[in-house]
Amino acid sequence: MKIDLLSPETFAAGQPHDQYQWLREHSPVHWHEEPAGRGSWAVTRYEDVWTVDRDFQAFSSEPTIMIPDAGPEASGAFGPYKMMLMMDPPDHTAFRKLIRSEFTLPSAKLREERIKALARQIVDAVIEKGECDFVHDVAGEMPSCVSAEGMGLPLDDGRELYKLTEIIHTAPEALPPGSGGQAVAKMFEYGSKVIAEKRARPSDDLASKLLACEVDGRKLDDMEFLLFFLLLVDAGGDTTRNLLSGGLLALMEHPDQFAWLKADLDARLPAAREELLRWTSPVIYMRRTAKHDVELGGARIREGDKVVMYFGAANRDPAKFDRPEVLDLARAPNDHIAFGTGPHGCLGQHIARIEIDAMLVEVLSRMDRFELPSAPEWLPSNFISGPKAMPLKFRPGPRLG
Repeated sequence: MKIDLLSPETFAAGQPHDQYQWLREHSPVHWHEEPAGRGSWAVTRYEDVWTVDRDFQAFSSEPTIMIPDAGPEASGAFGPYKMMLMMDPPDHTAFRKLIRSEFTLPSAKLREERIKALARQIVDAVIEKGECDFVHDVAGEMPSCVSAEGMGLPLDDGRELYKLTEIIHTAPEALPPGSGGQAVAKMFEYGSKVIAEKRARPSDDLASKLLACEVDGRKLDDMEFLLFFLLLVDAGGDTTRNLLSGGLLALMEHPDQFAWLKADLDARLPAAREELLRWTSPVIYMRRTAKHDVELGGARIREGDKVVMYFGAANRDPAKFDRPEVLDLARAPNDHIAFGTGPHGCLGQHIARIEIDAMLVEVLSRMDRFELPSAPEWLPSNFISGPKAMPLKFRPGPRLG
């Protein structure tokens, strides 16, 4: 089988589960050539992905968690500065601690009622029309609004920032030259205005708190804040947006499971949400770099080699999951790693789950008779998996106000 996990065309209709299956069975730690780079190891079995993600002493997040060694996402684009995702402990631990309290389960629960109200408003905006672009009008709205409110920004600004994140996540070859770097520059330009605004008029929002906090006895400088800002905006919408759109698509493709869920939505939603996370695996990969020679899955990895964890492959591993190719919304246990694991496990996963539940309750209880007038258009990316556009028709209903 031809293996190509770099081309965005491979992910044009979702993740390449046929390639993942072949790799798990024949070459679970597979040397993948890279046209413009040194190549990398593709890791596809659950046990190996789990090991790499947790063992930061052998597998480093520095210099970058992206496969390319250069570009707007790589640490080299920011001079001596690094995004938190591209740090190892103890630096990573110190920076994560700055915002950890904002993302605990109790903190996330404090925002639950507001998130439910946002979900009602989002569905209200489309319910009477009987049609929408589900990604743009529904799935993307929730994380855009939640991220904006959390940072103390206008909601319309959150929507514009979301557009920039979409560009950043798109494969460079699918964009005009320089588009990714320009999107990052625009994000930094907006973030610089946030710095000026929050320093002049601080309030009880995450941006103000970041500017006031200290690392090793000093406050964050402007670039450190901007990298935090980029991370929080960029990562804040990935899982929610792509789970909601990819998850609804999966439900439409499995009408028996869809009917089972709707028959007792409140009771069955928690298990269903976790299965949809396993099934869609919105973050395709994360890269690490070997700190020293190490053996993994029978392969001899050399110091400096790039090691890439494919979460969608791990989440369909039959060694971990019974009948992994079956969407089973009642699946239990369900130890998926859609949010990663170890020191770099997704900090915002508690808020993401609350957002997902709130939107699914509104969508599935108020909208029905779903139809796709045309096939969804998937984001041309080998890093983030989900529809970019998804025209949807449904039976019109009343606004709740």
